[in-house]
Amino acid sequence: MPATDHKTTTPRLLLDVRKMQHNIERMDTRIRGLEAAIRPHVKTCKSIEPARRMVREASPGITVSTLAEAEYFFRHGFTDQIYAVGIASGKLDRVAGLIAEGLTLRIIIDHASTSGHVCGRAMRLGCSFPVLLEIDADGQRGGFAPDDPALTLLAQTLERSGCTIAGVLTHMGASYHCRDRACLVEAAERERRAVVEAAEALRRAGFECPIVSAGSTPTARFVENLDGVTEMRVGTHVFMDLVMAGLGVCEVDDIAISVLCEVIGHREHSGEFLVDAGWMALSRDRGTADQEIDQGYGVVCDEKGKPIEDLIVRATNQEHGIVARRDGGPVPDGLVEIGQRLRILPNHACATAAQHAGYHLVGTESGDEDWWPRVQGW
Repeated sequence: MPATDHKTTTPRLLLDVRKMQHNIERMDTRIRGLEAAIRPHVKTCKSIEPARRMVREASPGITVSTLAEAEYFFRHGFTDQIYAVGIASGKLDRVAGLIAEGLTLRIIIDHASTSGHVCGRAMRLGCSFPVLLEIDADGQRGGFAPDDPALTLLAQTLERSGCTIAGVLTHMGASYHCRDRACLVEAAERERRAVVEAAEALRRAGFECPIVSAGSTPTARFVENLDGVTEMRVGTHVFMDLVMAGLGVCEVDDIAISVLCEVIGHREHSGEFLVDAGWMALSRDRGTADQEIDQGYGVVCDEKGKPIEDLIVRATNQEHGIVARRDGGPVPDGLVEIGQRLRILPNHACATAAQHAGYHLVGTESGDEDWWPRVQGW
């Protein structure tokens, strides 16, 4: 644990290990029940200890979002990975180096114009890049339509350059805009249909397409049928957050991370309080702003993690958060006091966790002194 991250420091990121374990087990049970595997997306946790708990016996490997993650988890023994961001040509030498060291690192291509860079570098380096072709299931991201003839043409071009077609991959980002269960169930089925249709087209063209990868935490929670899908990529489920609670994916009490802070000021004219956690500790994510309940920059809890009436962080500066009632009225006398410690539940677990170097653990027998570091950078 870094010397500056000691027990009395605020703000600091807390992780409730019991809640995390419950979230992992619930998702694992659900996906196994649909006869698919989970390939955990470790971009949320970016830490070896949560990742070890997320990877189950049937897990085919992990998903990463940065090459820094790929290197970090490779050093910790994870040798089967998908780098689930459209590949930048400037990163191909680094990918090739990791492959040469023994890492199975699949890259994704979401547009035919990218293939020239990949094919050229593959032939120059003598590296058989394993490639997943990204499928656009919702019209909101990069990728090929499932019935796009360019899909098989690109696969043929890549194969001629020495690359291998590992399969297809998609992500239903539109699921985050759903507002009821029916929408989420339909989004999950659209995601499944799109990636399976693309896989079938490639197989008709003579490609094995062994990986058919789908997933987001909302669609994994509400999917009813995974026929044809080999794996689901989920990551936010490990911690959950207020956006997930707003979608009905979890309850507020399932959220495993929070930011501990201290009340440092009182704005008597407005009845609001200041805490020492601003956007540098909480992030600027406002993912609940267009949901039924706007949670501001986070829900305010007492030091044990229980929400306090209807208090939220209304606004943030770099190092200050403004605690207020959701309806704009003054905070009742005696509810919050200067010097009091509070916990703030995050809108977006990935964004809030990214503000911190690691997790201070709670919910363990050893109390909150244990520390799990996170990998940072790209």
